[in-house]
Amino acid sequence: MIKKAKKPNIIFILADDLGNWALQDPTKEEIITPNLNELAKSGINFNNFFCTSPVCSPARASILTGKIPSQHGVHDWIREGNEDLKYLKEHKAYTEILSEAGYRCGISGKWHLGDSFSKQKDFDHWFVHQKGGGPYYNAPMVKNGKAENKEGYITDVITDDALKFIENEYQSGQPFCLNINYTAPHSPWDHDQHPDEYLKLYQDCSFDSIPKLSRHKWQRDDVEYPIGARRKEVLSGYFAAVTAMDYNIGRVFDKLKELNIRENTIIIFSSDNGMNMGHHGIFGKGNGTFPQNMYDSSVKVPMIISMPGSITARKKSNNILSHYDFMPTILDYLNIDYQLDENLPGKSFASILEGEEISEENKEIVVFDEYGPVRMIRNKKWKYIHRYPYGPNELYDLKNDPGEINNLINEDYEEIVSEMKDKLEKWFVKYADPEVDGSREAVYGRGQKNLAGVKAKGERYFKHIAPE
Repeated sequence: MIKKAKKPNIIFILADDLGNWALQDPTKEEIITPNLNELAKSGINFNNFFCTSPVCSPARASILTGKIPSQHGVHDWIREGNEDLKYLKEHKAYTEILSEAGYRCGISGKWHLGDSFSKQKDFDHWFVHQKGGGPYYNAPMVKNGKAENKEGYITDVITDDALKFIENEYQSGQPFCLNINYTAPHSPWDHDQHPDEYLKLYQDCSFDSIPKLSRHKWQRDDVEYPIGARRKEVLSGYFAAVTAMDYNIGRVFDKLKELNIRENTIIIFSSDNGMNMGHHGIFGKGNGTFPQNMYDSSVKVPMIISMPGSITARKKSNNILSHYDFMPTILDYLNIDYQLDENLPGKSFASILEGEEISEENKEIVVFDEYGPVRMIRNKKWKYIHRYPYGPNELYDLKNDPGEINNLINEDYEEIVSEMKDKLEKWFVKYADPEVDGSREAVYGRGQKNLAGVKAKGERYFKHIAPE
């Protein structure tokens, strides 16, 4: 590992519901993201990166702790009514480790892991959304432990706060770690929610990059499936939210250049989970359907890491990696001397940041996802999805069917299904905490209110908010 002369700053920019499909080929896609395109050119664009769960709260909890949902117990998005709960109280976050190593940590934007009014995980600076989402104007935020509705467009507001943090920490001379957690491009996508300057960019867009399909049979009835003029309004709102976020990311880059600290700052860009905007006939992420889905459009996320002069710039890395690999990687890359929990499932890919490529020859690279009782195992050729206790299960040949159109579960592939199911179950037996095991929770995708499992004295709140 290369020794760094000076501790680099870290800026982790996290989008909300941004599908990997949105950033993959700027020459063909209609979505406008010049700053993210430049970021990808200056670093590494990870082409096969996956969330741990295709919904916001568990995915974010896993990024912070390196644990899967069946270890930290956040299995669904956190509903209102959790004002006093600290869902990750018992779980060490990478920000706490960085703080112990001398970093000043800040968060600007979405938290959505309970108790938004109290600083958590050693964040010195705490400017967060009170909820998981909401209006883009006059958004409910928390500053200095007090609620306040912030005038202006929330993407601008989050960036303004982030820029102040960068300026202040630059003056202090300490290394910093800043999480910029945008609410974009999460709904709402109505045109009164986004500035005209961004919406106008898409007024003549045909949105040919988005599949126009019939509604999926599992699409939830309480989730809008827009058609006709409404489809164009929704897509232009989503695209406008992405472009507005990209513009604000450019403001962050400009501030780093102004302060002459860009080359000593690691910039990480990702999304909490993927998103279907018509893909597979779905509008929504993993819980856009019931049963919850594990399509790549829901579980594959963008991941770009850049630090000019230190991280070897190249177009893409095709290694299959996951958000549960992030925590061991960032600590490894920074040479932080900390003994991680041996039960963490992730592995460091810091060697890729140093210019190497993890060899996949004679080695099966597998990634796992879960959403309550829905679990996935995926390699480069096959994806198997198992739903406890009764199914329906799915098998896709990703090499010949990358669009995941033909479910082969009932065809002559019993040997492959048996092999993948065995690997999936052994992996979760190895890593899952039986007390908060999601396969035993009735997670419907409609939100989590209390702590999960036995540790919550048997109060499994998922079932109380399940559909009738």
